[in-house]
Amino acid sequence: MAKGRNNLLGVGGQRKKLSRAEQHGTAQGRASGGRQAGDRKQDLLKKMRERSTQRQEAAEQQADEQQADEQQAGGQESAE
Repeated sequence: MAKGRNNLLGVGGQRKKLSRAEQHGTAQGRASGGRQAGDRKQDLLKKMRERSTQRQEAAEQQADEQQADEQQAGGQESAE
């Protein structure tokens, strides 16, 4: 029977060796990169929200204009 068959040590790739500071979360290298990624995500979400509100406002404005045009056309037909 093969002894190494159930030994999964090393499966799944290698991990970076962390310094003590990185293990405790006080390192500047990797920890600050996470904050920057979070900031970029927040900026992206903000831009997406702004775009969606602009689209909604434009659609509402277009609907209002279309409704006003229909009312004017209806008024002209009855006047004739």
